[in-house]
Amino acid sequence: MVKNGEDFVVFDAKTGEEITRSVLTQIIFEQENKEGGQNLLPIAFLRQLIRFYGDSMQMLVPRYLEVSIESLTREQEKFRNQVAQAFGVGAFTSLEEHVRRNMDMFERAFTMFAPFARRESQNAETAAELEKQPTKSGDIDDLKRQLDEMKLKVDRLAEKGPSGE
Repeated sequence: MVKNGEDFVVFDAKTGEEITRSVLTQIIFEQENKEGGQNLLPIAFLRQLIRFYGDSMQMLVPRYLEVSIESLTREQEKFRNQVAQAFGVGAFTSLEEHVRRNMDMFERAFTMFAPFARRESQNAETAAELEKQPTKSGDIDDLKRQLDEMKLKVDRLAEKGPSGE
């Protein structure tokens, strides 16, 4: 209801007392304490807010916060409209695709600096595909023989050393 912008009032079922403020505060508390969630209320803000309790400025704080959040909401809507005008109707969809393309490009560029990591990943995928395919016992024996031959070649290369001696 809150996210839909609906105004509502909450009453305690037993006492009939209005508890809207407590319920909304509890929702904020739970959101702020969610693991991996985003914290909207910085610690410095919370400390300053606590300092206002009992201060002579206390009565001005609620109205100031209301005006500030209304202004932020209007600016957010203006920003969304500007993005939509700049990029077209599906602005956020095209932005998501743009981000995906950038990530793909980044991954390709990264493989130039770590080509072996990419090859290992591809080899693992190929091995997984091979495991899914039915094999004949002769094929497995042939693969084992080829693997043994490769191990021997690697051992010989290792014995010669880096200079090829």
